[in-house]
Amino acid sequence: MKTKITLVLSLLFIGLNFGYAQQDEECLTKLSIFHEYTKAKNFDAAYEPWMAVRNKCPKFNNAIYVDGEKILEHKIDNATGPDKVTFINDLLKLWEQRAEHFASKTPKGEYAAQACQLMYDNRKELAKTDDELYACFDAAYKLDKDTFTNPKSLYTYFSLMVDLYDAGKKPAKDLFNKYDDIVEKVEDEVKNYSIKLNKVIEKEDSGTALTKKEGQYKRFYESYLKAYDQISGSIDQKLGDRANCENLIPLYQKDFEENKNNALWLQRAAGKMSEKECTDDPLFFKLVNAYHELSPSANSAYYLGILKDKEGKSNEAIGFYKQAISLETDDFKKSKLNNRIGLKLKARGSYGQARGFFREALKLNPSNGRPYLSIAAMYAASANNCGDSNFNKRAVYWLAADEAKKAARVDPTQKSNSAKSVANYMAKAPSKADIFTCGCSGQVIKISCWIGASVTVPSI
Repeated sequence: MKTKITLVLSLLFIGLNFGYAQQDEECLTKLSIFHEYTKAKNFDAAYEPWMAVRNKCPKFNNAIYVDGEKILEHKIDNATGPDKVTFINDLLKLWEQRAEHFASKTPKGEYAAQACQLMYDNRKELAKTDDELYACFDAAYKLDKDTFTNPKSLYTYFSLMVDLYDAGKKPAKDLFNKYDDIVEKVEDEVKNYSIKLNKVIEKEDSGTALTKKEGQYKRFYESYLKAYDQISGSIDQKLGDRANCENLIPLYQKDFEENKNNALWLQRAAGKMSEKECTDDPLFFKLVNAYHELSPSANSAYYLGILKDKEGKSNEAIGFYKQAISLETDDFKKSKLNNRIGLKLKARGSYGQARGFFREALKLNPSNGRPYLSIAAMYAASANNCGDSNFNKRAVYWLAADEAKKAARVDPTQKSNSAKSVANYMAKAPSKADIFTCGCSGQVIKISCWIGASVTVPSI
């Protein structure tokens, strides 16, 4: 037994980075005991030796706080009434102690948001109001925005703002500003994980096998991108029609004079009106021109392109869209612009031009599968116009299915959409019986019109 404890202590020295100058023998022994119990998920047995070390040697090792969080979460999950409240408050206190004794290992925004989330999740037991909880999240966000990244907490933060707005406690201006704040924050995090995932995808595409660690990182990046994709939809759903044209136009009209020299305000106002399809109102023209005159940018050029589209001046619109791309220096944002322009062109049936923008979007951000689905949809929509026989027309759906499959390979957020699209296209493509009848198994079919591609008939 003595040998085992000695080995455990040795491993702890190496793995947990012991650095306490005056090591207390009792704390050292009890730390090894509660750490082993925690690894075995025997949290109740770990509680007493853990509390002893926490109280006597709070600076001894960060394992006190890493393991302590798991121990107290177990206690919270299995307690009720006053006991549960006691453990919740103790976990909040534990995070404060961690910040005091191991500040460099305790990101301020992350742990402040974590504390707010714990209080929100247990708001009934703690008798917390929406005002108190929002103030908590708002303080955490302002304290350290860079490490306030948890998807669930970002959604909770915004959700509380909407609830306070609905209760008449927050004005519309605050609601829309907070929406823009959170959406931009989510986009920053999506960019961060997309760039990391792109490097892994590029290595895979080169034919080089990923290491075990790279495979783990890939799954980690994908899980966060899925989480951010989910909360993006939830944030928009929570906002709902509160940000409709009837609410946005009078608000921005009222605040225009005060903000006509504020580039950020103009950008957000024009962006929100574009997003909510309020572009027919003269205010949108006013906002866009003021923004472009004050701060010519990719965004302002893009909005001018929208205005030209509204006027039916397609060539001028394309000119502004291309100007928007040339003004953008960030590859992630440039990819989004290409995708947005592709969608505009796709909507008006300019499929060949749209595909060019979609492909450029993919080149700049390979882990975004949406452009693949858009290209697939355009192929499918052109099936009747791009074949010289019924069989060849239906063969276009194989091309569409191939494009749709690519979305799932690179983008974890599009696996479901990809699977549905592939199933839909394959159901419309020639069947095995059709292939047998034509005797064309394995032959290459050239698809004409704007698609200009070939597809190989599956072998049967």
